[in-house]
Amino acid sequence: MKTIGVIGGMSWESSTEYYRLLNRHAKARLGGHHNARSLMLTVDFAPIEANQRAGNWTALGDQLADAARQLERGGADLVILATNTMHRVYESIEQAIGVPFLHIADPTGNALRAAGITRVGLLGTRYTMEQTFYTGRLRERYDLETLIPDEAERADVHRIIYDELCHGKVNDASRAVYQRVIEALAARGAQAVILGCTEITLLIKPEDSALPVFDTTALHAQAAVDWAIESE
Repeated sequence: MKTIGVIGGMSWESSTEYYRLLNRHAKARLGGHHNARSLMLTVDFAPIEANQRAGNWTALGDQLADAARQLERGGADLVILATNTMHRVYESIEQAIGVPFLHIADPTGNALRAAGITRVGLLGTRYTMEQTFYTGRLRERYDLETLIPDEAERADVHRIIYDELCHGKVNDASRAVYQRVIEALAARGAQAVILGCTEITLLIKPEDSALPVFDTTALHAQAAVDWAIESE
């Protein structure tokens, strides 16, 4: 099996889920006592979050490119970034390393197309929902129409991610907020919903949603393990 390098810490709550999923998928594929070969470099989220708010994406790209280079020097054969939002700077990471980089939107786009979905709702941080780095990739590569919540709903979705889920707080009241947002997306014609922030999987499970759920964290981790096994 090839070695998966993970840039984590954004937040570490979702990075722990990545570690669990990588190993669970490897065991499911290979059986026995197998687990994934992986390295994780965990960045400090506080300065990352501050630069996000300041819109200092150049500095963020430089920092994550350096993290990717460290993983490559440590023996990673593939690099993944364990956050949707910071794929805003994915080009800086790709250009910094000589090993493949697996974009988080691609496994989700492939899964949606395989399921026959053409119009999908997107939940995530404000950056992911409102900027084009994510929805544009889904449109251009997978011909997907992406619906995002309205302004007030986006504010609630973003706040719950940063004020609660990033701190490991999973509240029933917040789950109810997300459920109402998903129902509103369904009423607008969404056929499914993307959990487009790696922390949302802590709050919303398939049984909590009025729409079929496409969990980017799980799909990304599975695709990384599949690559690591099949490229050996």
